[in-house]
Amino acid sequence: MLRHLRIAALLVALGRAVDAFAAISCCVGRAHHQTELHLKSPSVHHDRRTFLTQQFIAPALASAAAASFIPRPALADALLMDKSSPDIPAFQGGVAEGKKRFQLAIKDIDNLLADYDAISKSGGDNVRLYLGTQGVKSHMYGIGKVLKSLKEEADDIVEYTEALNEFEAYLYQAEGASYQSMFTEHSSAKSTPESLLKTARGDVVNMRKYMGDLAAQLAL
Repeated sequence: MLRHLRIAALLVALGRAVDAFAAISCCVGRAHHQTELHLKSPSVHHDRRTFLTQQFIAPALASAAAASFIPRPALADALLMDKSSPDIPAFQGGVAEGKKRFQLAIKDIDNLLADYDAISKSGGDNVRLYLGTQGVKSHMYGIGKVLKSLKEEADDIVEYTEALNEFEAYLYQAEGASYQSMFTEHSSAKSTPESLLKTARGDVVNMRKYMGDLAAQLAL
């Protein structure tokens, strides 16, 4: 009889142990399931993505942007003639207007020479813009007509005419070299855009010298 009681007690204990194990397994299963749902939830995915973005992606993009950015020095407005500025009207004649026009032309050439390297980097057309042979923004536009109209105002008309001829010769040479510099890369010539623009600069320097002689003849 005692033996049967011991067996019955053992079976009851075993049953309780099985129930306890089942309860623990159930709890563990629920916890695991909830963890999976949490990891799969959009908010957790969003938090993870935000973390990765803040810690790795954003700094990488910032570094790439910094590496690819090359600062370019801004040219001063004075270096390049403003192509949106008003056009210079055709010369209508008159001594006062002619002298004023010539003085402004000298100023344009002085600006060209002062910043020739920066201006010529934009190409021969930009040099020609200052020479008045490309566009109508420079006071050099139509300067030949202006100077010829002032002959009678010169102290010595012979010297004035000689200086005018030299001035026009260097103007045409500077124009020719500047124009040729835009096409030399596509030709078989040995000249380079840089060498032609350098030649043009020398012509402008000589041209400016004769502009000074003409101004002296006109008492400007």
